Amino acid sequence: MKLCFFGDSIGKGVVYDPEKERYVACDTSFVKLMEQDEACRIENFSRYGCTVTRGMELMEKNTEKIEAADYVLLEFGGNDSDFDWQKISEAPEAAHTPRTPIEVFTDTYQKAIEQVRRLGKIPVLLNLPPIDEKKYFRWISRGLSAENILKWLGGDSIYIYRWHEMYNAAVCDVCNATGTQMIDIRSAFLIRKDYTDYLCEDGIHPNSRGHRLIREAIEAAAAKASPLRAT
Repeated sequence: MKLCFFGDSIGKGVVYDPEKERYVACDTSFVKLMEQDEACRIENFSRYGCTVTRGMELMEKNTEKIEAADYVLLEFGGNDSDFDWQKISEAPEAAHTPRTPIEVFTDTYQKAIEQVRRLGKIPVLLNLPPIDEKKYFRWISRGLSAENILKWLGGDSIYIYRWHEMYNAAVCDVCNATGTQMIDIRSAFLIRKDYTDYLCEDGIHPNSRGHRLIREAIEAAAAKASPLRAT
């Protein structure tokens, strides 16, 4: 089976290494674990910081690779939902918009699905792994005014989780509206009481344990009613 994968740093397998104090490529990312199956060949076009708009551009540049694949996996939303936290720190009273407004995100994701289908291939979406808003708040506040950021958030970092959850809901809505298959990797985390232990210290990237969860969720979905199928 040949797969094309378009996604962000999660698909790229980026994790934070606390010893090196920087982001690194994980040798046991879920994509690399999937590639251990000799029957599965993956062309991975995921990019660090990638939004769905950038993903569309990469898809347009790699139509031949898509046409040679059996399925096209798409994984976007985390970066789209994010904000410029430095600007928020500097001006907490001002209005701030995410990198990709939710309406643009939904519309662009639907266009990405249409593009895959025009090329005669089957799109499959991954929803978003959950975040740990407390860890993430500490992470984005480094070197900035945590007080100002918290003020903009309405006094509680839980707003970050709820905002991120809205983009996950948008992914589900896009799948329902277009009749597209979705693999639920989010529940693989949320079912665990200690799900934050499967995230890096930045609170948003799955760590190596989290990547194993994603791989298991994909394998379970593939084994049950063959989710990677035409609708």
